[in-house]
Amino acid sequence: QVQLVESGGGLVQAGESLRLSCAASISFFGLYAMNWYRQAPGKQRELVAGISSADTTNYADFVKGRFTISRDNAKNTVYLQMNSLKSEDTAVYYCNAHRVRGGVMYNYWGQGTQVTVSS
Repeated sequence: QVQLVESGGGLVQAGESLRLSCAASISFFGLYAMNWYRQAPGKQRELVAGISSADTTNYADFVKGRFTISRDNAKNTVYLQMNSLKSEDTAVYYCNAHRVRGGVMYNYWGQGTQVTVSS
């Protein structure tokens, strides 16, 4: 059974940093695109950052220059380093694993971890 378990969330002051981790119990982890999404209260879930199986990264404009996504395929883990946090970064952050194989889409979510940034 596939499991994605996020950790590293918490309460920080504006300007501080956090590093989120997502440990994946998933076969062929290296073949999955891994993404971080977030959802603030009353808002839709939005893509924060993604890293492909080829280590290509992409970021939402609102985190460019502040957040860095990385992966360690030996540990089946993806990370999100978040620097210069702002109050508007407050949200539940979700890990996502995505792969298309043979026309079948595989898409998995973690349970989320809360990030709260006080101003």
